[in-house]
Amino acid sequence: MDKVFLVASGKGGTGKTMFAVNLGALLARCGKRVALIDMDLGMRNMDLYLGMENRVVFNIADAMSGMCRLSKALLKVNGFDSLYFMAASPRKDDRQITSKHMSALCDILKKYFDYVIIDCGAGIGQPLEASIPAAQCAIVVTEPEVASLRDADTLVNFLSDHGLRNSYLVVNKIDNELITAGVIPDIQSMINSSATPIAGMIEMDRRIRISTGRGVPIVCTEGTPIEENFRQIAGRILTDQPFPAY
Repeated sequence: MDKVFLVASGKGGTGKTMFAVNLGALLARCGKRVALIDMDLGMRNMDLYLGMENRVVFNIADAMSGMCRLSKALLKVNGFDSLYFMAASPRKDDRQITSKHMSALCDILKKYFDYVIIDCGAGIGQPLEASIPAAQCAIVVTEPEVASLRDADTLVNFLSDHGLRNSYLVVNKIDNELITAGVIPDIQSMINSSATPIAGMIEMDRRIRISTGRGVPIVCTEGTPIEENFRQIAGRILTDQPFPAY
């Protein structure tokens, strides 16, 4: 079973970090031990989405450079028994994190956690390249518009060229009114046009924005259609089953 997941996006604003945080929170609520790693270096937001911004002292660059012990940078998330996270540096840092660093870090974490989820910055860059060798599966979060879908395909090809060939798409911010109006592709068209398996789709919902603003993952509200959708997406990724065609 894959243990290290790389969450990425071809462009900014797709909801990549929101998805990484909620996937980790959902797995933790199911009794799994989960480590979230923020590799959006210089542009971190995972601490905000987890309501942990006032608890971060050390970050991944501190741990990788030997400034602190790994345990000092790995924080237990408020309200969870088995969810931990490591923040990225809040600004551009001269301490480069290499693929050897990431592979070594994930090898250690896999001994103590059921899943490790790495949230990389948008697009293609050094943090993404450093994280690829450590991961067994990539989840590319995109939006249902042509530029975002094209960027997602480009990113999936880049990942494959660099050895990470197991990838899924998650299409976020589905707007049914725009689909009906023909402004964005319909669901079946997206499924037919994608060479990458689609793990699921997430409708545009202001409650997701409210939850991220409050620093509480949306999946913490049990019994909602949103939580059930996340459960189905996680199930498809973990069992290697693509999104069903309509």
